[in-house]
Amino acid sequence: MNSSFNKILIFKKWIIIMMICIFSSNFFYIPSAHALSDNKQFVLDAWTLVNEGYYDPERLDELQWKRIRQKTLQKQIETSEEAYSAIEDMLKPLEDPFTRILRPKDYELLKTSNFGSEINGVGLQLGEDEMTKEIKVISTLAGSPAEEAGIISGDQIDKVDGISCSELGLANTASKLRGESGTKVLVQIKSMSDETKEIDLERRSVDLRPVRTKRLRDDSHTIGYLRITQFSESVPKKIEEALQELKDKDVEGVILDLRNNSGGLVSSGIAVADSFLSEKPIVETKDRNGIKDAIISQKNSSFDGPMVTLVNKGTASASEILAGSLQDNNRSILMGEQTYGKGLIQSLKSLGEDSGIAITVASYLTPQGNNIQGKGIIPDKILGLPEAREYGNSEDKWVKNAEILLNALFDENDVEDKVNKLESKDIEN
Repeated sequence: MNSSFNKILIFKKWIIIMMICIFSSNFFYIPSAHALSDNKQFVLDAWTLVNEGYYDPERLDELQWKRIRQKTLQKQIETSEEAYSAIEDMLKPLEDPFTRILRPKDYELLKTSNFGSEINGVGLQLGEDEMTKEIKVISTLAGSPAEEAGIISGDQIDKVDGISCSELGLANTASKLRGESGTKVLVQIKSMSDETKEIDLERRSVDLRPVRTKRLRDDSHTIGYLRITQFSESVPKKIEEALQELKDKDVEGVILDLRNNSGGLVSSGIAVADSFLSEKPIVETKDRNGIKDAIISQKNSSFDGPMVTLVNKGTASASEILAGSLQDNNRSILMGEQTYGKGLIQSLKSLGEDSGIAITVASYLTPQGNNIQGKGIIPDKILGLPEAREYGNSEDKWVKNAEILLNALFDENDVEDKVNKLESKDIEN
């Protein structure tokens, strides 16, 4: 009898354990991959890419990232648009404007700007203010409708076609500014002096021409002028070709113009730094595991003569990596104004056949350990001059000041000492 009673008790215990397991499984149930609809699987794929790649896993834990997945997948997601909206809502708690979903049009446009030579739109590079969440102009593309309309770095975008940018967010604001050539978009701008105006911009194909070069000559010296408008895949090779062309013309020094270069491919910016540095640290990156990886330039540089680098508040991201490496290694004097301050690195991932997601995967420090996120880089020489409408032309006073400084350096062994001795009356005329 005792034996039978014990068997019954054991059986009841197993039943209770099984019921607990079943109810526990249902309570924490998340549909398995094969049970998800295509659109929900799309959302889950986006969640997984962020979960595996985001540079700050502690932030994900703080936000209870797995619970966000669970809540998101419980939503009605039956269309592609509902999937995109669900992903946008899922990413909002990160408060990272650079980690964002890219709909097919935006994804194709970003790939084109990174790998191609033309882009359709109004020519605005945008960023989001970390404190106010306002959408600000980082820079305008040369020869673009935005530049011709007088929009400058630091201007705030309030509305696009009557819709508030605070409602749209960074990604959707940028998306609404793009479109087919010949179409128009109404943009409400607030300047840094709080003047508000509406501008009707016509979209068109903008020739990016990422590398522009020319020779500057006076009675005693020959200087090479080299401007990089953005860091696309082709830029490192174009820089090598441009430097060889300038060397063939016997230039003694180079003015590197990074004004209004809002970045692009980080790998491209690093490769360009490699052209000017010999066995020197270019940048230090820090990934999600806290591992710091210092990138060192190769032994042979393409140009080792005197340099002045022009930067402004539109100089951002990969441009700041390049400018910071040149400054910290005393390779080039920086002249202009404080840069934008974007010290985060994004990776672009494909999501489905025609869309993608940009994910912040690392932060970076300059060779001397400076974190420029939200701070920017302060030049060696501040210029308080208005900028030319067309960079590099004969009336560009910033370039004229760089020429004066280079001419003063050619015969000087101690570059830094000479810069300190240079009187302010000798520049900014």
